[in-house]
Amino acid sequence: MLDDGLALYFPAPHSYTGEHCLEFQGHGGLVVQRLVLAACLDAGARLADPGEYTRRAYLNGRVDLAQAEAVADLIDAASEEAARSALRSLSGEFSEAIGGLAAQLVELRALTEAVLDFPHEEVDTLHHDDAAGRLVRLRAALGEIFAHSRQGSLLRSGVHAVLAGRPNVGKSSLLNRLAGEERAIVTPTPGTTRDALRESIQLGGVPLIVVDTAGLRDSVDEVERLGVERAHKEVARADLVLAVHDASAPDYALPVSVPAAAARIDVYNKIDLAPGFRPPPGDYPAVCISAKTGSGIEALRVAILEAAGWKSHGESVFLARERHLRALQAAGVHLEAAAACMRQWELFAEELRLAQQELAAITGEFSADDLLGEIFSRFCIGK
Repeated sequence: MLDDGLALYFPAPHSYTGEHCLEFQGHGGLVVQRLVLAACLDAGARLADPGEYTRRAYLNGRVDLAQAEAVADLIDAASEEAARSALRSLSGEFSEAIGGLAAQLVELRALTEAVLDFPHEEVDTLHHDDAAGRLVRLRAALGEIFAHSRQGSLLRSGVHAVLAGRPNVGKSSLLNRLAGEERAIVTPTPGTTRDALRESIQLGGVPLIVVDTAGLRDSVDEVERLGVERAHKEVARADLVLAVHDASAPDYALPVSVPAAAARIDVYNKIDLAPGFRPPPGDYPAVCISAKTGSGIEALRVAILEAAGWKSHGESVFLARERHLRALQAAGVHLEAAAACMRQWELFAEELRLAQQELAAITGEFSADDLLGEIFSRFCIGK
């Protein structure tokens, strides 16, 4: 006797995987669980591979690939909004949108093949006008889905924001203000921060990793010098750089190069010490704040979300992954190429086929085995 529990049998196809499945429910103690698991293994069972149950569900047609990925995204969701978006994808909302695009592509491809089979001039002219209109609507629908997917990718991966600036400009105070608690040590002595300090917060449901870095300056202190080197590395891989300046000091130069791919906001802190301060003209959005009093912090939060590409609206967003975005972008490129070769029906048909192939890769209708192995290997064991 190991435990007193419940056994539930799910005959195929009425189970999560679509196969015969027996589920044991017992008491939650780790020792009891291990004893029951060991007994199952001794009886001939084996441990599941990462993501094996969801992979079986996909291979047996219970879910498509986008829904399978939504299982892991739902478990790993870092905010309520991310969890809701993952649940929408799991229910098939994202797959239905992709399926609608694919259906429009199929119709357009069928008409194009008809022109290739019956190359009459009057049919060609009629089809050209019809195909042009269909292609415009198709590209517009693809652009809308991509926009919603890009929004969802922010919910999934979050934003890596780095606070950068000279010593004693108030970076640590700003981190504490954004986090809502005292996370970083703040003193009047320049160079207090020696290492990168990370804090996870949420802005409007969007996960944000804020990194406080050492003040950027030349130093003979070995520890501080290493901290400055780490600050440069953090800036190099940032999604967003908050360039913090002291509004009461005359030098507003940022002694670090911001990557071209990263967004930047110039944050002028300590406006409580500089009444009537106005930010100098610049190429980047500027926000005036006081980390000490909290003045301007709400405007900074809004600016951060805008710089990250987040638009708050009531429409559904799809918790897309990087491969989804790349596939949608590739499909858009093929549709653009198709628009450029109208009346060259063989080329037009080929670009449509390639676009449909990219969409099919999202839901798994067309996926290489090595891609499936990569996707499911990232799942936790037992899912």
